[in-house]
Parts: sequence; C-alpha cells; structure tokens
Amino acid sequence: MKNETSITYFFMLPFSGETRSKPFITAFFFLIYVVGVLINSSIITVICLEVQLHKPMYLFICHLSIVDIFYTSVTVPKLLNMLLSGNHIVSSAQCYTQLYFFSAVTMVEEILLFIMAYDRYVAICDPLHYHQILSYRNCSMIIFGLWTVAFLNSVVYVTSILNMSSCHSNVIHQFFCDPKSLTKTNCKTSQLFIVVTFFEILILAFIPFVCTFISYFQIFSVISKMKTKESRKKVFSTCSSHITIITMYYVAGVIGYLIPPYSEVLDIIFDTVYSNIIPMLNPIIYSLQNSNIQSALMRLIREMCFLEKVSRPGYK
Repeated sequence: MKNETSITYFFMLPFSGETRSKPFITAFFFLIYVVGVLINSSIITVICLEVQLHKPMYLFICHLSIVDIFYTSVTVPKLLNMLLSGNHIVSSAQCYTQLYFFSAVTMVEEILLFIMAYDRYVAICDPLHYHQILSYRNCSMIIFGLWTVAFLNSVVYVTSILNMSSCHSNVIHQFFCDPKSLTKTNCKTSQLFIVVTFFEILILAFIPFVCTFISYFQIFSVISKMKTKESRKKVFSTCSSHITIITMYYVAGVIGYLIPPYSEVLDIIFDTVYSNIIPMLNPIIYSLQNSNIQSALMRLIREMCFLEKVSRPGYK
C-alpha cells in the first residue's frame, strides 16, 4: 500500500513522447488562443458599441464571449509557457487555482446556455411579456447572480478535492489541472467529493440540459403552428446558432466524461475540443448566422480599416 502524502507540486506531461511535434503543437494552441480572443473581443466590442444590439439576447451573447475568453485564458497561456520553457513543474497552489477558475467558467457557461435558451423561449412563446420578464434590471441580476454562485460553487468543489488524500504519482498526463486528472493522484475518493460531484452533475449539467430541451420543445411546437414557411424560417434562424453551440458543447462534454480513465490521448483531444476549440467557434457561429452581428461587425471593420465614420442605428 502506498503512503498518503501531501503533494506540493505536479509534473505536467501533455503530449508526452511528442518532442518533434512540440513546435507544431505550440503554434496550434497559440493560433487557437489568439483567434479565439480576437473574435470574442470583436463580438463584445460590437455589442457594446451598437445601440440596436443592447437587448437581452445580445447581452447573453456578449457574456458568452467573455466566458469563452476566460475558458482559453485559464488553460492555454500556462500550456504555452510549459511548451516554450520546457518547465513542466506546476505548484499545487497554481494547479488548484487553475482548477478553481476553470470550474467557475464551466458552471457559468452551462447555466448561461440554458438562460439563452430561455430567452428564445420567452421571445417566441410569450413575446408580449418579453421585456417585462427579461428587463435590463432582471438580466443584470441574473448575470451578477450567476457569476457569484459560480465562484462560490468553485470554492466548495475545489475544497472537496483538496480533502482527498494523495498517494499516487504526481504526474498529470494532461495540459491543465482538470478534476479527472487530479482525482487519479488520490488514494481514495472522499465522501464529500462524491456528494459534491453528484450535485454538480445534477444541478449544473442534467437540470439545465432538461430545461433547455423543454424550452426548445415548446419553441418548435410554436414554430410548427405557423402558417407560412417564411415565418417558420425566420423564427428558426434566431435559434439555429444557439442550437448548434449547445449541441457541440454537450456532445463534447458527454464524450469527454465517458472516456475510460486510461485513454489519456483521447482525454487530451476532447478536452482540447471542449475547452479551446468550441470557445473559438462560438462567436464564429453567431457572427455567421446572425445578420445584425454581421452588419455591425462590417461597420466596425470599415471604421477601423478605412477610418470611415459609418452611421449607426440610433445615432444621427
């Protein structure tokens, strides 16, 4: 039996045995990070500048872009530092801090995706009360409450992992400190961790998914009753980008969760998709499928590249 020890540092081994491919891997993650930050920042800037986009739907899209920037910023810069410097040692404080912020943004994104589905539900199924239900005050309270609960929840989640005794190797075959990798370094799972994980899956994953499914079931019921094809197409187009994003998010998350613990390569692949590729694709999907964001982006690009004073809706 291995002795229980207190691990003071972890040795990260992402892409072990891929020495020749490190320049390509470094360039790949750097490109993902830069493109993701630039596109998400563009979406945030456009929504903040355009008066016509100061609506609940775009407020939530703006915060989704903020979450996506945090997603990649929590993991990629440290990975790039390890790949460039060759120093793969991460202190336990750094590791658990990374886990804390990653857990927080994961919760925010999961609940935010449901809130965005509810926004579409109210807009389509109860349009007369839309501005009353999703007023500026209510949306601000939702966003503030969501971030507050997320950071408090991360304290509980990280504490439950810290309470477990460590006795296995401190080598982590992953490019960031995720819960699945950290639990492999522990002798046994604590009762607190089991309880917290159960409620995490139930409250933060299963219930939001079910509520999102119910929201879209109601939406599709309303769409199916519309008389003209043009009306159905117009209403469905306002939901298609969100449906695409939420499908990618949950499929990648479920597959990553179901991967056997010994499949380290698959773990890294799906964690890369889940925490880096999808946050980069989210704003692209919204910009491609939303005409208002497209036109606002084009006006911003013209102003920046050609120094034109392009008139915006709401201004004279």
